[in-house]
Amino acid sequence: MHEMTAINLKDAFGGESMAHMRYKIWADKAQQEGFSNVARLFVAIAYAEQVHATNHFKVLKDSTGDFRVGSGGGFGLGTTSENLQGGIDGENFEVNEMYAAYLAVAREQGEKSAERSFHYAISAEKIHAAMYQEAKQAVDGGKDYEVGTIHICDCCGYTCSGEVPAKCPVCGVNSSQFTSFE
Repeated sequence: MHEMTAINLKDAFGGESMAHMRYKIWADKAQQEGFSNVARLFVAIAYAEQVHATNHFKVLKDSTGDFRVGSGGGFGLGTTSENLQGGIDGENFEVNEMYAAYLAVAREQGEKSAERSFHYAISAEKIHAAMYQEAKQAVDGGKDYEVGTIHICDCCGYTCSGEVPAKCPVCGVNSSQFTSFE
């Protein structure tokens, strides 16, 4: 694997791992503030971030040893509204800057597995930003987020609410490959 793609995968793994934990912490805060659906949203998206981290890790299967990972990570425990804004900002950064650049490098270097992993992540992150935006609007209006069952594709992290699709629109696996959060 080309070194730049490997570095990007390691950084993405670190960023997704931190997002996973940050969202779980923010879920606890949302629950404490009485926003149980927002808490469920944070937990579901934390799972999607774990799927992304796992995909990046698996692409790096031949990289062994200890590496310093230079990924960025948001910090802070604010109100649920502030935490949702942190989620929006983080997801938008991943879509517009981080994964856009990582995907371009992987394509240029012909790293198909990395390209697929980055494509899966960027596709889901767009949805996460939109869901967080909807949740923030509800919270800022003094209400919990109205959302049905949230479904996460175990293969790519695609996220949806309501009905599970027969096939994942991103990676094509069937509906049995989704984890649901009710």
